[in-house]
Amino acid sequence: MTEYRAAIVVGASSGIGREIVRQLAARGCRVAAVARRADRLAELAAEDPDRILAFSHDVTDYDAVPGLFQEIAHRLGGLDLVVYASGAMPEVGAHEYDFAKDRPMIEVNVLGAIAWLNQAAIRFENTKRGTIVGIGSVAGDRGRCGQPVYNASKACLATYLEALRNRLARHGVRVVTIKPGPVQSEMTAHLHLKGAMPAAEAARRILAKSGKTGEHYLKLGHRVAFYIIKRIPSPIFRRLKV
Repeated sequence: MTEYRAAIVVGASSGIGREIVRQLAARGCRVAAVARRADRLAELAAEDPDRILAFSHDVTDYDAVPGLFQEIAHRLGGLDLVVYASGAMPEVGAHEYDFAKDRPMIEVNVLGAIAWLNQAAIRFENTKRGTIVGIGSVAGDRGRCGQPVYNASKACLATYLEALRNRLARHGVRVVTIKPGPVQSEMTAHLHLKGAMPAAEAARRILAKSGKTGEHYLKLGHRVAFYIIKRIPSPIFRRLKV
């Protein structure tokens, strides 16, 4: 498993991001935990104050990102991993088309990721080393009817990360796209998912896969299933409940 000395995790106040922070710190990594909810970050940092640094930040404050990124890298004394785990997925009804709900999904899932990961790309291209991890979703593999904009946001993130991967591979930089299936978290609580993976287990698998550039599902079954799903012709797919 790849060892990291200094990392930034954006979206660290709950779910997968929070667990990634904990697991990195347990392995001796100094971690900047970045998220909007300062109280949650304070609780997290108190678990390991020598290794976890809390930075309160709203990922939609795009103009603040370059300065904050540089400050964090300086405070950490270096940087070799950046994880973007922030996500928004409000509950959307089957016949609901609500721009007020759609907008934050693009602002958080796409624009926030670009703002942060562009900074990581600049730094790592210059240092000729480093790892970028973006937490996507199997939801981005097809345009399913349940969550049109969430699906689109994760598809956009996957394509953006692929483009970064193609740019940065020649500079010795890993770019890793993670496509989890259902995971137990606050964001998915309203979906009442059965058999969802615990966030701690998802984090463990993500860190294990972070050493290999490319796209990764967290379960072999998802890899096989979505290989098939992506190849179902659209006229047939729109009749299926998947």
